[in-house]
Amino acid sequence: MAGKPVLLIHGGAWAMPDDAIEAHENGIANALAAGYRQLEMGRSALDAVQAAVTVMEDDDTFDAGRGSFLTRDGRVQLDALLMDGSNLRTGGVACVERIRNPIQAARLVLDKSPHVYFVGTGAERFAFQNGMPLIDNTELIVPRERDRLIAFQKAELAGAVDTTFSGELILDEGLPDPTLHSHDTVGAVAMDANGNIAAGTSTGGTLSKAPGRVGDSSLIGCGCYADNDSAAVSLTGWGEPIMKLVLGKWAVDRVAAGATAQQAADEAIAYLYKRLGGHGGIILLAPDGTLGLAHNTPRMAWGIHDAEGARLGVTRNA
Repeated sequence: MAGKPVLLIHGGAWAMPDDAIEAHENGIANALAAGYRQLEMGRSALDAVQAAVTVMEDDDTFDAGRGSFLTRDGRVQLDALLMDGSNLRTGGVACVERIRNPIQAARLVLDKSPHVYFVGTGAERFAFQNGMPLIDNTELIVPRERDRLIAFQKAELAGAVDTTFSGELILDEGLPDPTLHSHDTVGAVAMDANGNIAAGTSTGGTLSKAPGRVGDSSLIGCGCYADNDSAAVSLTGWGEPIMKLVLGKWAVDRVAAGATAQQAADEAIAYLYKRLGGHGGIILLAPDGTLGLAHNTPRMAWGIHDAEGARLGVTRNA
């Protein structure tokens, strides 16, 4: 079935301050251009998603690839997933520390392995054996994130952070917010000229996370999913509630049952909050090419590119 190429991406949903908007919009614009170029060249939705996410991983504005949040012990650990809606082939990696672009490692898993998911040093070994160079973890660290980790850990010592259940930042009155609690996980969904859809998500996880923690982004049906028979989806936000609800699959199933893409997106975010008090954002692409976007965070960065051109922005939640 022929389709009209379209690319929809997100660059995180959180309490983004005014002075961060321009960098996010620039990053989204660059990712849209790279991803849609693949579609214009007649390449697959999978290629478009990979290209767009790679650009955002290379941009230290986002919590993916270089510039990601640091773990409790001051390292970067990355997760990514890529899924082909035409045949359900999937590749995922988690807790990788020596890979610059985890979405590209996920593509290697999808293309070259009978398996679906590799983690840690096993994922790095697989990527290296299939031609991907490994780097030193320090190449993924930027000074801003060292400072943010120190500020967060000082707040913990001051009793200003409640991590007993949610890991959310709960500040005593009068204490500065050292994090603004960013959720800059990135993701993309696309449709190519053949009508096939794909999805990808990439993240550096949460600030001061325990080493080895894996969130929703790289888990099938949680932070990412794609199936030509339902929809393609990518999520961003507080990972633990998203995982518990398998929210990506929940959303695409609504489309398969007859909901529009926008209805499914709105319902998924409402369900996330009603059931578990979770927050985040979602992008969704139905097989008919219609789109859905929703979030319950103060702001979300997004971009769309189709035959009418590119549109992007940072929306404010009403």
